Amino acid sequence: MRLPRLDALRGFALLWMIAFHFAFDLAHLRLIEADFYRDPVWTGQRVAILSLFLLCAGLGQAVAQAQGQPTARFARRWLQIAGAALLVSAGSWAMFGPRYIHFGVLHGMALMLPLARWAAPLGHGLLPLAALAVALPLLWTGPDLSGRALDWLGLMARKPSTEDHVPLLPWLGPMLLGLWLGQRLLARAAASGRPGLLGGPLPAALQPLARLGRWSLSVYLLHQPLLMGGLMAGLALTR
Repeated sequence: MRLPRLDALRGFALLWMIAFHFAFDLAHLRLIEADFYRDPVWTGQRVAILSLFLLCAGLGQAVAQAQGQPTARFARRWLQIAGAALLVSAGSWAMFGPRYIHFGVLHGMALMLPLARWAAPLGHGLLPLAALAVALPLLWTGPDLSGRALDWLGLMARKPSTEDHVPLLPWLGPMLLGLWLGQRLLARAAASGRPGLLGGPLPAALQPLARLGRWSLSVYLLHQPLLMGGLMAGLALTR
């Protein structure tokens, strides 16, 4: 059963992402001046958008498990995400060459979702685990684990040369936080006999966001080709 409020929150994250990527595409085509790699206005937005997406993914896992999602259904969704990650790698290679996305958000989610599913029985133990995931890359004093064979861990000394990088650490933290928060909200709703924060009604004005949020993977895959294709077509026509 879908929860419209959660879908709407995911839809909001998608709209924010689309606006962010539209600005990125304008800068890539040199239509605006913006530094997406160093300017905190843009790097901060990336962190916020990604954190919100992963928080929603954790909330979704809490809902799915509370509703008794079978392993086969989880596996089908995982295969869709993993397949989409491969498409992103191929498409980004065509666009960015050596800076292609070898471990972006979908690659990260394909790794994190099974871990979150296995960790779900920890209950309140999810919270310190989430904090550890966020803190470990800041505190790590072990060997440098850079290079594409190991940078998916997130314990590298330098950022990899890629257009998007979402390693296991620290980004497992927001997902585990969402899972913990979802479990607490659902347990409170069950105890009170009321829909709760996640299950309550959604205002009519926010219904379009909920509809958008139900198609998050499709929107993620299609929005950049459509944005970049539209901008390049517009440039070709104006020139």
